Amino acid sequence: MADKHRVPLLRSEFDTTKFTHLLHFYLDDAFAPYVTIHGTLVDVHGVGVLVTGRSAIGKSEVGLDLVERGHRLVADDTVIITRQSNGLLMGRPPPVLQDHIEIRGIGIVDVKRLFGIGGTRRQKRVEVIVTLVDWDQEFDYERVGNEDRVKTILGVEIQEITVPVFPGKNITVIAETIAFNYLLRLDGYHAAHEFNQRLIRRMQGPTK
Repeated sequence: MADKHRVPLLRSEFDTTKFTHLLHFYLDDAFAPYVTIHGTLVDVHGVGVLVTGRSAIGKSEVGLDLVERGHRLVADDTVIITRQSNGLLMGRPPPVLQDHIEIRGIGIVDVKRLFGIGGTRRQKRVEVIVTLVDWDQEFDYERVGNEDRVKTILGVEIQEITVPVFPGKNITVIAETIAFNYLLRLDGYHAAHEFNQRLIRRMQGPTK
C-alpha cells in the first residue's frame, strides 16, 4: 500500500516514543546550520577553547602543548561548528582530520596514538574564542578585563579574548588561565569587576 500510494514507510525495532525521540535528535543535528572556521578547538578543563588567528601564528602548536599538559584535542586546522536548537555551538573535526594535528616542520601527528585515547574527543561545545595576533606596541590591548568582547557565530555571541604573541610568551598557560577564569565567571565571580569595586571602596575611604 505504501508503494502504491508513494508514501514513505518507516520500520524500527524501537517503540514509537523512543523512535521519535531518537529521530528528533538525529534530524536536529542533520539539519543544524553550520560554518567552517580555521582554528584549533581544545577541551581545556572542560571548557571548549577555540584558538584562532592568522596562518602560521602557532594555533596548532598551542593545541599540541595543551594536549601534552593533559587536555583534549577536538579539531585542528578545520573546525566545523553547528548551532544546536538550544542555541549552543558545537565544534567537531571533519572525519578525515579527526584525532590529527599538523605541526610545521614535523607534519601530520596522530594525537590519539601518541597521547592515548584520553588526548582527543569527538566534539565539544565552543565557549571561549582565543584570537592570537602579532604583537603591536601601538595597539591598545585589554589590560583589566572589565569589558567583555564577543564574536557572533551563527547568531550566537561567544566571548572573545585577543592575545598578542611575541617570542617567549607562554600562550598555553594563558589559555588554561582563560578557561579557569571562564569557570569562575560561571560561578558568579568576575575578577575584574571585583578589583574595580575594591578600588572604588579604597578611593571612597573609610565609611562612618
